[in-house]
Amino acid sequence: MTSIQREIRQGKPFADKAAEATVALMRTADLVRRNIAAVLERSDLTTQQYNVLRILRGAGPKGLPTLDIAERMIEETPGITRLIDRLEAKQLVSRLRCQTDRRQVFCVITKEGLLLLASIDKPVLAAGDEAFASLGKRELEQLLSLLDRARQGLHSCLATQRAANQSSRPRRQSAGASLRR
Repeated sequence: MTSIQREIRQGKPFADKAAEATVALMRTADLVRRNIAAVLERSDLTTQQYNVLRILRGAGPKGLPTLDIAERMIEETPGITRLIDRLEAKQLVSRLRCQTDRRQVFCVITKEGLLLLASIDKPVLAAGDEAFASLGKRELEQLLSLLDRARQGLHSCLATQRAANQSSRPRRQSAGASLRR
């Protein structure tokens, strides 16, 4: 019985090593997330809110449009607008209309948001260090390399799936086109 099988109390063997690796990676990612979330809870932040704040801190004073933030998120989130609404209610983010295109809104981290991030940077870094304390520098480099390769393959796979899904969807016809038949 493998380590992950014991941990999740799975009696049957996995179908193959890829299935076992998938479950082990998902379990590990959840444990790392929970470790970080425990630190963030003290500051009344979720991991996704923290991710948005870090993205905006990196963007600098010009900020970013909402969709750019969504593309940079670690976890894909369909509710990016609501997420930013919550951060704005906490006065950690503000929204600014673009001067040249009034339809576009930029999100900017506030001074309060920067101060909050500065106050939790060290505890979050420590939580990340705890997560991988059992690995040496060389093992971490190997892990990062393997994860990079896995993500590259998945990006290609997901792009292919998206293209297949778009080509198999029935195209919408305009009202005029359906009346001409």
